[in-house]
Amino acid sequence: MTRFLASSLGIDSHTWHELRNNLESANGHPVHDIHLSSQISAATQDKLRQLGLDPSDTTSSELYNALQTKYLDDDKKMTRTLQTIAANNVSIEGDVVQGMIHALKNLPDTKRSYSIKMSAMKSLIKQQPPKKTMKKLGYRSLDSMFKHESAVDLLTAACLVEDKSWRSKLVARYKNLKPSDFEARNIVIQSVNFKRWKAIDSEVVAVKKHNVLEFKEMGAVVILPLPKSAPKGVVTASLIVSLHALNDIRVFSSFVKLCQVRAHFGEIVKDAVTNDPTLHTDISGARVSWHLVQRYYSNLFHHFNPEVFEPHLQLEDMAWHSIEESLCAIESNLDFWKNSSFLAKMHDDKAISLNIGDVALNSCNNNSFESRISSYYQKSLWHELLLRYFNYQHLEQSVENELQPELAIGNRG
Repeated sequence: MTRFLASSLGIDSHTWHELRNNLESANGHPVHDIHLSSQISAATQDKLRQLGLDPSDTTSSELYNALQTKYLDDDKKMTRTLQTIAANNVSIEGDVVQGMIHALKNLPDTKRSYSIKMSAMKSLIKQQPPKKTMKKLGYRSLDSMFKHESAVDLLTAACLVEDKSWRSKLVARYKNLKPSDFEARNIVIQSVNFKRWKAIDSEVVAVKKHNVLEFKEMGAVVILPLPKSAPKGVVTASLIVSLHALNDIRVFSSFVKLCQVRAHFGEIVKDAVTNDPTLHTDISGARVSWHLVQRYYSNLFHHFNPEVFEPHLQLEDMAWHSIEESLCAIESNLDFWKNSSFLAKMHDDKAISLNIGDVALNSCNNNSFESRISSYYQKSLWHELLLRYFNYQHLEQSVENELQPELAIGNRG
């Protein structure tokens, strides 16, 4: 059964056995890997039955096609729901993006973040002036552009107009940031007004090949209008990407907030923007991302020890929200996808993922069965495996080992 996990995670046999032995021996040999494999097998068979398929007589390609059909049918439902939300609440009938933004803002989840102040971001952008953007937007001077555009709008426009090196150079400047450049505020979820930005239209979005921009350091998600040539299924796919972006912002926020008294704070911010924040110490021989730590405490909040995290972090900072649960909160008819993020069937050591993120991307990119992707499933499975082996005492010790010496120094200052 555990060969299934090794193949799913893309780990060779030797590495897998070493990892498994470390996890098992550090936790009293609970055989969580076997239990997880059995659970995935049973739950996947149940999902096949929900699709009207016979688990004992369904080929892998038939399952893949059935998932695509189910997803596209559910995307139509979600699209109608978002159009109705827009018509009833935003007074823009049929504007699915405005419906999406309204739905995201009104989800019953955490909307706070620890982010760079708007004024601090404008100062950083002034040091790295987006001259192409200024010209494209029709401004005669940088001062005029900074006066009339918000920090989030400036970032959005620059990321659409400037080359990739501009963004890289801007992020490099984050190494000079201080905790005083940050503040706690509501997450920004918005679109852009292309009627005002006449020189930047939906053709730019088509070139970028996605319509969701995520700025973790600003606590902002920007959803651009869908191009006319958008493929089927793109509405729900955009919503999925936006929901993942919101979780990324929460993870970035809590990690940077915890590290605000560490030396080289700006370097930590810069690295956290470009990489998944990770504990430097191993837990049972495995490096652990802060994303996983956040998921652990959001699910097992009774293990949150204030003595370890406060006053820098409170329990509410450790929020993480299920993508599938959030989708169902917007459109209840998508309940098939609940509890399926780490479910899959294997074919020639390659997964047929039931994770709606993978199904959405396979659908939007028109991927054949042979070229299917399963990256969302792989990450979810890895997190699920490690979460089952987590020992909160080991986790607390790892956090303390990483942060406590510098926290003590910071408190003396």
